[in-house]
Amino acid sequence: MSTQTLDLSKLSDWLKANVCDFSGSLTAEKFAGGQSNPTFKVTAGEREFVLRRKPPGQLLASAHAVDREYRVISALQNSDVPVPGAVALCEDDDIIGSMFYLMEFMDGRVFWDPVLPELSNDERSAAYDDMNRVLAAMHSIDINAVGLSDYGRPGNYFERQVGRWSKQYRASETETVPAMETLMVWLSENMPADDGRVALVHGDYRLDNVMFHPTEPKIIAVLDWELSTLGNPIADLAYQVMAWQLPRDAGITGLGGIDRKPLSIPEDSSYVRRYCERTGRDEIQHWNFYLAFCFFRLAAIVQGVKKRALDGTASSAEAESRGNLVLPLAELGMSYIKD
Repeated sequence: MSTQTLDLSKLSDWLKANVCDFSGSLTAEKFAGGQSNPTFKVTAGEREFVLRRKPPGQLLASAHAVDREYRVISALQNSDVPVPGAVALCEDDDIIGSMFYLMEFMDGRVFWDPVLPELSNDERSAAYDDMNRVLAAMHSIDINAVGLSDYGRPGNYFERQVGRWSKQYRASETETVPAMETLMVWLSENMPADDGRVALVHGDYRLDNVMFHPTEPKIIAVLDWELSTLGNPIADLAYQVMAWQLPRDAGITGLGGIDRKPLSIPEDSSYVRRYCERTGRDEIQHWNFYLAFCFFRLAAIVQGVKKRALDGTASSAEAESRGNLVLPLAELGMSYIKD
């Protein structure tokens, strides 16, 4: 079974046995995104769902954790963090060839260009502020109250993450990238002391992983929780700001070279300051480390996409071209290294 299709007969039987009020003929359409976990719109009669599955084939350890995605969106139902309704999880690989889960299909807008050309200046400003609001709300979730106290490991989050992504990078390495070698050493040797803060961390919080209201600049769902865990919340903030540094033609569209003020897009400093106000923080020290780490981590993720493209298991036609971003991402990370 490929990443592009589903066995609708087996899936229909499973849905009838596991989803209440399921009826009608089943159709499935793959969304264009979802490079890591193939994602489909599934329609059954008048009901619509979104199905996210692990890709079939041999996978890197701990990757494509759709069961963790399902757990976290289940935990966040009725919280201050908007998420789709959780419907069902299937851990039986025999149904469609890999583990999958179903969530509510939501009618909204997903924007791909951080310039937000679809919006007016007032809407654009409001959309960025709502991303800031939701990020602060996510990091303010009481993890004990929602049952996520064991969702991550104890200890220095960045130490764990540098170790994890170094290991993942080595497992998917296809050639030597000197900048990645330098970053792995520098990050390990310049690790900030753990400040003890622990929060729910999304891991991939960016514009195209949130869904906005059909007509209002308000987020109605945070999507793609595959990389979520417990850890230092600054990782999410730095990752979002890091993405804006990317050039317009990087394959992952950023805001590099854009004059933000005429577009009512916040500068990095004002966005960070507003987040700090919302979360009761003072200044953030070691900011260059966090940005260098985020570039390294994204480069390691993209290297995994490249390896899957070479192995024929990547789920997006753009996967191979995205793999060519490893070197420029690593070099951007190097630019934040300070003696």
